Amino acid sequence: MLKKIKMFTDGSCLGNPGAGGYGTILRYKLHEKILTSGFYLTTNNRMELMAVISGLECLNQSCLVQITTDSLYVKKGITDWMPVWKKKEWRTTKKKRVKNIDLWLRITDVLEKHLVNWLWIKAHVGHLENERCDIIARESAKNPSFKDFYYENNQL
Repeated sequence: MLKKIKMFTDGSCLGNPGAGGYGTILRYKLHEKILTSGFYLTTNNRMELMAVISGLECLNQSCLVQITTDSLYVKKGITDWMPVWKKKEWRTTKKKRVKNIDLWLRITDVLEKHLVNWLWIKAHVGHLENERCDIIARESAKNPSFKDFYYENNQL
């Protein structure tokens, strides 16, 4: 039987691009784990993706995961756009390379290990965990410690 995990995520960027951070809360029964990191130069969408990736990569066995996010970019990217991108060799309908392909490929790999349900919520409407993730992400953006090498080396 798979463990049931609740994951709450948010990404933040102070300027876009700019310093960014993500916040992830993982919950299993009464246990809670917080994941976060800050980057010197990145984008909001990259931080939204990193919040999900860090949470899923942290799980050391296959789980049933409910991910709550305020990012339509992440939710639609995974549920709607990614199957089309894969068929088109990671190209958009306009035949351009998919932005943030390094993270989309990373999330593709980690999603294969888990059963995931997606819950999209509107941002900044008082959802407790989303508000906590937002605070965590903004604090990490204010105190970055990592370079986002892919973003810095692959700007269009």
